Amino acid sequence: MSTILAKLPAEMREELKEPLGGIYTDAEALLSEAGTPVVAVGDIVTYYLLEAGYRPNVAIVDGKTKRERVEREVLSAIEEFDERIDVANPQSTVTDDLLEALAAALDAPEPTVIVVDGEEDLASLPAVVAAPEGGSVVYGQPDEGMVLVPVGDDTRARCRNLLERMESDYARIAEILSA
Repeated sequence: MSTILAKLPAEMREELKEPLGGIYTDAEALLSEAGTPVVAVGDIVTYYLLEAGYRPNVAIVDGKTKRERVEREVLSAIEEFDERIDVANPQSTVTDDLLEALAAALDAPEPTVIVVDGEEDLASLPAVVAAPEGGSVVYGQPDEGMVLVPVGDDTRARCRNLLERMESDYARIAEILSA
């Protein structure tokens, strides 16, 4: 049974619509700017990176885009990964299962897909906190493109602040992510 460690309050929803980095519509242009490792959050983002010939170190997917099922060819993208971790993570939350899977995937020698039963929309925040300096987190900005977040002190502090301001147990989040 997973435990919810962060829940997004309604008053923060608008703030999270602001992208954490630059927006790209071309995966190759994005990849030319990305550091490693790359954590991809979202089915469509993962699909576009794979289509560009790049397998992200970690992909977090939930089989949906804009709350609708993704097409079969996008779903089949998760089959590109040798390692797979299944987790539960309800909408607008971050669970300990998701964080533990993220930490394990970042340490894994093989590219790993985390398949979420629920929703992965907030996973970019702990991914930025957990990813090593110089890495990148890529997530989708609905109807605009892919957001590239370079992992560094500033972006890490911003994501940590957002998680702390949610209804959260940030001490436990930091403990799991070793942040």
